[in-house]
Amino acid sequence: MELKDIKAVYFVGIGGIGMSALARYFMQHGKVVAGYDRTPSELTEKLRKEGALVHYEEDVDAIPESCKCPQSCLVVYTPAIPAEHKELVYFRQNGFEIEKRAQILGTLTRTHKGLCVAGTHGKTTTSSMAAHLLHQSPVDCNAFLGGITKNYGTNYILSKRSDYVVIEADEFDRSFHWLSPFASVITATDADHLDIYGTEEAYLESFRKYTGLIVPDGYLILHTGLKLKPDTQEGVTTYTYSREEGDFHAQDVRIGDGEISFTLVSPLGNIEGIRLGVPVSVNIENGIAAMALAQIAGVEAKDIRRGMASFRGVDRRFDFHVHRSDMAYLSDYAHHPAEIRQSILSVKELYAGRRIKGIFQPHLYTRTRDFYKDFAAALSLLDDVVITDIYPAREQPIEGVTSELIYDLLRPGMKKRLCHKEEIPEIIRQGGFDVLITLGAGDIENYAPIITRILNGEE
Repeated sequence: MELKDIKAVYFVGIGGIGMSALARYFMQHGKVVAGYDRTPSELTEKLRKEGALVHYEEDVDAIPESCKCPQSCLVVYTPAIPAEHKELVYFRQNGFEIEKRAQILGTLTRTHKGLCVAGTHGKTTTSSMAAHLLHQSPVDCNAFLGGITKNYGTNYILSKRSDYVVIEADEFDRSFHWLSPFASVITATDADHLDIYGTEEAYLESFRKYTGLIVPDGYLILHTGLKLKPDTQEGVTTYTYSREEGDFHAQDVRIGDGEISFTLVSPLGNIEGIRLGVPVSVNIENGIAAMALAQIAGVEAKDIRRGMASFRGVDRRFDFHVHRSDMAYLSDYAHHPAEIRQSILSVKELYAGRRIKGIFQPHLYTRTRDFYKDFAAALSLLDDVVITDIYPAREQPIEGVTSELIYDLLRPGMKKRLCHKEEIPEIIRQGGFDVLITLGAGDIENYAPIITRILNGEE
């Protein structure tokens, strides 16, 4: 279906971070937007206020009449929705065009110039930075992101004049294979989603295939040292990047007094005086990759310099809740061992000599089973670690897989504890730390408000 033929779009799983962005895109283009999600959330309530028709019962009768015409209604679903979902079955049996969210994003990369960010970790912050750099410059962009940006309070940016679209390219379920990027960053290829891929080799092969989707005369920007062997089309320019080496890298890095500044060394023109709006060291590399995309898109040095300083971050990505001289508390979405290691090292660099406590909620039984040794090694970098029960998300428990697998391998002699998440407030009241970081992609974020109140002496 072409955009002009679509009168309504129905989303099965409308409350997902990525799905809600597409819902807003179609609403901006004057389409009727409706959808199902299992539970109400802040996102679904915002969509309702913006005009979307949302319901929470798996019920064909709840589908609006405007979404029951196969010739004019496009149906979009996420891989997390089971095949036997009653509404999906109805749409299949009645001849509707049904596409995954990733297919819709792929279409957008063929109608715009796609600037995509893929990788095991770092892609949400990097793509959000890139989108901000473009949007606050004359180049501008559309953007579909995996997190809520603090600059805009949304995971979506719309421009009616820009030919660029920034997309977070998700490897889960091989979704990024639908894209046709003009330029793509690959931040990392540490094995993940082995419940989908089975082996690290299959995971790397999926990324190799993705590099072949970059359009001729496009660009690939690879982090140095990846195991990935790219297979790009003829005419694609490949660059490398990292904090200290590669075609794009940082020079004269200065960290202190809560600020980070450096010079971007770039084959497209060096830029002095870069200052990070979110001053954590992991954002040096994220920023280098984002600036590479921005330079490729034609954003000028002065706009890049201004954009990097004004970037305010993404919810749940190094999100500071308490930032005093005597106490700091931040939460981070990190849920892969490499992410957690990077997060902890960034905090330790920022708060050298301070006592740092981490509370980690493992995410998924399969990920815990596959990487418990790596989780233990990363968490052992902390002075004090608390590990909660596993957040199951879409999974059923696996016999013998518990948080204890990680706990038992933590560094000997370090302060450590297992707990249920409901015990977190009392653990915080016991103190004994200068810096606190909560880690995980589950519902541990729900405890951020009460942790903040306790640390501020409000309860």
